[in-house]
Amino acid sequence: MLSLAHFWTAALVEANLLIMMQIAGAALLGAVIGYERSFHGRAAGMRTYALVCMASAGLVALNAWPGLWFGGANATEHGDPTRVVQGIVTGIGFLGAGMILREGLTIRGLSTAASIWVTAAVGVLVGAGLFLSAIAMGAFCVLLMSAMRWLESRLPQQKLTHCNLRFARDAALPEETLVELAAAHGFTVIGISYVLSDAGHTYEYQLTLRSYGGERRSEFARELCMSPQVREFRLSQLKD
Repeated sequence: MLSLAHFWTAALVEANLLIMMQIAGAALLGAVIGYERSFHGRAAGMRTYALVCMASAGLVALNAWPGLWFGGANATEHGDPTRVVQGIVTGIGFLGAGMILREGLTIRGLSTAASIWVTAAVGVLVGAGLFLSAIAMGAFCVLLMSAMRWLESRLPQQKLTHCNLRFARDAALPEETLVELAAAHGFTVIGISYVLSDAGHTYEYQLTLRSYGGERRSEFARELCMSPQVREFRLSQLKD
């Protein structure tokens, strides 16, 4: 029967330290990749990519030390742990998918789903007896979920905004006027489509606007609100 001392041997501590370095490096690389997505205004940003990359690295690194699982006991004496891990990884994907919701033009819950994935990896590491690695991954997860939001909000990033404008058919503003109006408030029009609705009585512009943090969204909305030609408008930030 194993004692607690078997879980703190020099070999296990060395393995834990190496795994901690691997998950820290994976979190850093994942955050760098995620920043590219965050910069372009996507819902999955630095936190989501860092969490997924870190958890993946932890689970793969675990398999490099089968002789140290369960305090160095023979893993085959305790069933087949790799099959258990495979079942956990598969099952947790369904649970994480249930946390992702679409609200209008925005997707929410990606970071929560990624944190559930990390939590599963932490549980696997604890079950295998790699306690230091599990503690480190849990601490990194908390740090990424809190500090990374602060960092991400201060790094330059591109924002995409969806703008719907509705006019009476014979009183629609010219497209050039709308482009100039958007530019005056820090937006660049990168996409435009046209809709004729209400049995031909309403003319609608659907604009995709790009900005880099210097936009004046409230002033733009106020000016649209004051325009007598605008029947209805909607501004919403895109996250996809």
